[in-house]
Order: sequence, then C-alpha cells, then structure tokens
Amino acid sequence: MRFERLATPDAAIYPAAMELYRLSFPYHEQREAASQAEILGWDAYHFSAIFEGDQFLGLMLYWDTEKFLYVEHFCIVPEMRGKRYGEKALEELKRLGKPVILEIDPPVDEISIRRKGFYERVRFVENPYPHNHPAYHMGCHPHRLVVMSAPEALSGALYEEFAGYLNNVVMKPRKQF
Repeated sequence: MRFERLATPDAAIYPAAMELYRLSFPYHEQREAASQAEILGWDAYHFSAIFEGDQFLGLMLYWDTEKFLYVEHFCIVPEMRGKRYGEKALEELKRLGKPVILEIDPPVDEISIRRKGFYERVRFVENPYPHNHPAYHMGCHPHRLVVMSAPEALSGALYEEFAGYLNNVVMKPRKQF
C-alpha cells in the first residue's frame, strides 16, 4: 500500500479522487473546490490517494503538525470496502509516530454506529470534549462531531491545540462569512 501525495489539481488521478470525495461526504462536510485547490501545495496538508499497486483504493486527506496528525477526510472506494484497506491505511498513518486525530458523526444511526465501531476496532478512542466542526460553506452551520484519537485519548491541552489548529489553519482557506 502506498500514499501518493497530490500537490496540484493537474495530477492525473485528481478528477477521480474528487469524484470519490464528493460521493463519500455530505455537502456540508466538503471543502469548496477553490479551497481544496488552494491548500494542495501547503506543506502541512497531505491530499493523498491510496493505492495498492496501480489500484486506486481511496483518499487520506490529513494535516501533519509538529504534535499530531489530523485526518480531515478519509474514504475508501465503495467496491473496495470490507477488505481491510481502511485498517491498513490507518496503520500506515500511525507509523508516522504522532497521535492521529479524526472526527466522526455522533453514533446515532446504523451507519454512524458502524463507523465508530470500525475506528474502535483499529484502536481509536473517543475523546470526551464537546466538539463542533466549523462550517465549510456559507449558509451551513458548525456541526457536532465526536473526536477520536490513537493511540490514546488526547490530553485537554492537546485537544485545545487541535481545536485551535482546526479553526485557525485548517479552516482558514475558505470564504469568510
């Protein structure tokens, strides 16, 4: 398995990657195309296509900071789900040796409960901090999410650092409203 970092929208796989992105996340959880293109070249941002050989498996879009890795978006091609590629991709990310942070929808329906179970099976833990992700689009509101992390729960100080980074760096390249 390998991660191929895309630094410009000119990459051959970019259109297929963006199509998977659009299919995998609801509109209110997606960056606008201009925002996505703007951050592709940022040092901390990794827009990574996941491959096994030549087979495109999915996306791991994450931020690499001094103290943690933040997975903003992660998805596997629907036909490839259930084959442990998601688990393998997260294990690759954990090998970078920093705490890995991601957010999930609150577990209130079958899909969100299964998603939380998946992350728990790959040794992520739920954090107790109330958390709202800022809106990506005008007309949308911040939405409540559950913060999960590996290999362990975040300290209060690390959660606050993550929340500040999310608000002041990750969400900065968007139209201010």
